[in-house]
Amino acid sequence: MRLIRGLTNLKAVSQRHDSPLAGGCVATIGNFDGVHIGHRTILEQVKEKASALGLPSVVMVFEPQPREFFQGDEAPPRLMAFRQKFEALTAAGIDYVLCLHFNSRFRRLTSREFIDTVLVNGLGVRHLVVGDDFRFGCDRTGDFMLLREAGEAQGFTVENTRTVTVNGERVSSTRIRERLSANRLEEAEELLGHPYRVRGRVVYGRQLGREIGAPTANIRLKRMTPLQGVYVVAVTLDDGSMHDGVANIGLRPTVDGKQPALEVHLFDFAGTLYGRQIDVVFRHGLRQEIKFGSVDALKEQIERDFADARAWLAEQGSRRAAH
Repeated sequence: MRLIRGLTNLKAVSQRHDSPLAGGCVATIGNFDGVHIGHRTILEQVKEKASALGLPSVVMVFEPQPREFFQGDEAPPRLMAFRQKFEALTAAGIDYVLCLHFNSRFRRLTSREFIDTVLVNGLGVRHLVVGDDFRFGCDRTGDFMLLREAGEAQGFTVENTRTVTVNGERVSSTRIRERLSANRLEEAEELLGHPYRVRGRVVYGRQLGREIGAPTANIRLKRMTPLQGVYVVAVTLDDGSMHDGVANIGLRPTVDGKQPALEVHLFDFAGTLYGRQIDVVFRHGLRQEIKFGSVDALKEQIERDFADARAWLAEQGSRRAAH
């Protein structure tokens, strides 16, 4: 898998005579937030066609995501950071991820300019897989039918995505966010095809956890996640070792209240995690975030959280195989 950032880099890659993209590609476009079971069906659809045509497969995504550009902090929380998304697309067997910067200049492209600049002159797309509700271009005239018309004129074909439903409802990132926000973790897992997890690098925090006897590994989050509160978690370290623990995800109203973060305490672990990548799977919700009147009150609640987590683990089992 190769990551290509921006149209300039795309042209540099695709115009090389020895590039796999020189002969065109099979592509799809979307946010792919969460890379859930519906997304994976689309990816299989793309790979099947790419294999049949002997062409590379491409997923086009945008950073920031369009709703983040237009809505800022009011945009829905992400299910995945970009790095985690890229890793998931790599694992799915996609050949290239094209990441385009969604900025003021890009958003001014008309639907026709998008087709000509990005799809035809940039990617040299030979086959495109998109939903029949797909819309694009600053004029909002870009839709499935326009793509088909353009394809007939410029030599590419367009195919509708296959819809995946669970319990009669279409699988979507929005639906997964709703399940996570309601702490319905098992339902979210069914839609994702895997337990909800956050991956990131451990950074230095305020050291408050260490001072009150509950040291934590801190991961800064660029945006809020759908989950907020205290959870029993299963953590995989970058050496492959697995540990049980408790995590707080959210704004930490007692000590910070501004910057979203994930704080993880590993049970029965001695050592330093600074600078290491960790994978945190959320197994069970314990409580919502609360703003305490003092650090002592917070410490007492943390002790209760640890006891509740250990009791749950004793009943449910440690570090389930869902890793």
